[in-house]
Amino acid sequence: MILVLLVVAMLALIFIQAAQTAALYDRKSNEFSERFSTTLDRIALHHEKAEDIRQYLQIANKNFSVKYKDILKEEFKTLLSAQESISIEDTSVFEDGKMENYLIIKGKTYDSISGVTAEQRVLARDVRQLRDLFKRKDHSQIDQDSIKLAVQLDQRVIQQIFKKARFVNEMMLEAFRNNVYTDPSKRLDIIFLDSVISTEISTEDLPMDYEFMITDEFERPIEFKDGPESYNAKLDTANTHVTLLFPSNSLDEDLYLHLSFPKQQSFLVSEMWTGLLVSLSLVALIIIAMTIMFRTILTQKKLSEIKNDFISNMTHEFKTPISTISLACEAMADSDMNANASEDESPYVNIIKEENTRLSILVERILQSAILDKGELKIKSEPLLLNEIIHDVVQKAEFRLKNTGGKIELELPDELVRIEGDRFHVSNLISNLVDNAIKYSKAPVVVKIKLSKHGEQYALEVSDKGIGIKKEHLNKIFDKLYRIPTGNVHDVKGFGLGLSYVRAVAELHGWTVEVKSKFGEGSTFTVMIRQDYGK
Repeated sequence: MILVLLVVAMLALIFIQAAQTAALYDRKSNEFSERFSTTLDRIALHHEKAEDIRQYLQIANKNFSVKYKDILKEEFKTLLSAQESISIEDTSVFEDGKMENYLIIKGKTYDSISGVTAEQRVLARDVRQLRDLFKRKDHSQIDQDSIKLAVQLDQRVIQQIFKKARFVNEMMLEAFRNNVYTDPSKRLDIIFLDSVISTEISTEDLPMDYEFMITDEFERPIEFKDGPESYNAKLDTANTHVTLLFPSNSLDEDLYLHLSFPKQQSFLVSEMWTGLLVSLSLVALIIIAMTIMFRTILTQKKLSEIKNDFISNMTHEFKTPISTISLACEAMADSDMNANASEDESPYVNIIKEENTRLSILVERILQSAILDKGELKIKSEPLLLNEIIHDVVQKAEFRLKNTGGKIELELPDELVRIEGDRFHVSNLISNLVDNAIKYSKAPVVVKIKLSKHGEQYALEVSDKGIGIKKEHLNKIFDKLYRIPTGNVHDVKGFGLGLSYVRAVAELHGWTVEVKSKFGEGSTFTVMIRQDYGK
């Protein structure tokens, strides 16, 4: 039964741990999928924006070679006479508590008829701020002509910027026309896409060992001549995550990015390895502990069986010499058979007989203990007069106290108490309680035996005024072979078997045994006896 229970417990434990591990793996897998999908969407958006910027920068670098300063020079030149020289310098002006960057535009003209040289200077920062700048009164060093010139320059630059804005619009249309019918393998920079994927994956703590593939709207793989090692045009789309590569472009042909991690399972296991290792260690420790416990139980059971067999054999072997000694003592005490024996021998014969009787009782108790351990103790139920059994036990006990000054107080009800039980074992139960009361009493011994009715039961109380029992020992005194520790003092004989036998006999009859004790003042053992046993 123990083996079956242990196996069931271990299997249940392994099943629970496996279920918890599977649940943890599913949770990690779901988290991984969510993180994967988010990363894919971000890859598509970042790639699309990066591609747009790269594409438009290429066009802008080709067509916007004229810088802002060149626009200023060109427009300032038209405001002056034919002979002029124009220069632009950077300067800084402390304005409203901070330094601002400005441009100083200088223009010189020479009139060959009159021989007069004129110089114009304009302070410019931003075309949207020129009017406000030159309307301020604190720029007194700039004359009114210069202000008018700046206003004219402002208007011309704004017109030039509008022209450039129209060109940007035309540039975007040109980019659209160039890409509508472009082959997907030429439309995409696959190396650049691979770098975007690698960057995004590293930021999300995903496995760096990945594979990807590009398909068209008909799920046909796109082949690239110089693709990276991570590009695999033969990926199984059923085992990949997919996203639209250009989500904001509704005019061009749809392209799809398929991404997969070949070592996804090992990556998930590595993430949950700590918890998995702890769970496996706990399972292993519990299995080892259960195995050791089971082996210990088997060993103890085997040792117990060997011990009980030895005790049983030993006690049976002791019975033969005890019986022989008993017969010899009776023969020596018989006056007819020993007419020539002196009176000096008689006390020694009595001593041998008494000690032999005590030895016989001890052997019988040891044998009964072995029988109890094997579960072979059987009760032969028969009608009993409890008053009569108590009287017999008291008479034998009083014989032991004859020359000690001790006494036994007996309090029995007037009516006869009839019960069902085994005469031999009931008699031994009461005898053990009385014997313990005598052994642990102080001189002179005073033992009180009381039988009283309590409802449908009778309470048999055996009280003494002896040494008592400490509280820490009360719950152990009914254990087999347990004796209250007294150090090196062994003034009370016994093996610790009497009370364990009392409890076993009481339980077999359906009775209960209770004890109340106060250390140094005495103890009271109470047996609650049912009358209806056997009915």
